[in-house]
Amino acid sequence: EVQLVESGGGMVQPGGSLRLSCAASGFTFSGYTMSWVRLAPGKGPEWVSTIGFAGSIGFAGSSTYYSDSVKGRFTISRDNAKNTLYLQMNSLKPEDTAQYHCARVVRGLGTTVGETDYWGQGTQVTVSS
Repeated sequence: EVQLVESGGGMVQPGGSLRLSCAASGFTFSGYTMSWVRLAPGKGPEWVSTIGFAGSIGFAGSSTYYSDSVKGRFTISRDNAKNTLYLQMNSLKPEDTAQYHCARVVRGLGTTVGETDYWGQGTQVTVSS
């Protein structure tokens, strides 16, 4: 059974940092592109970032991709030995407030819901003074 379990969320002041983790199990983590997606109240899913895997078609190793809204502030990474996906979030802004989900990508860059198949339950990030 595929499972994705996020952790690391919390409340932080503007300008602060958080590191999210996503523990994966039930599938060969190293063979899948993975994404982070966020859901804010009253808004649809927003793609945040994607990381490829070594040997994937169209990706040069574990290439990374970011939405314009987080580029330069967030860093996605993965540890295949630990079956874990990470999202380091720096210089957080109130507009980053959302529930963050990791997602397994089955086609493309995982920038739309249709390009993913499994999501974790999410971890809440609240940025407020």
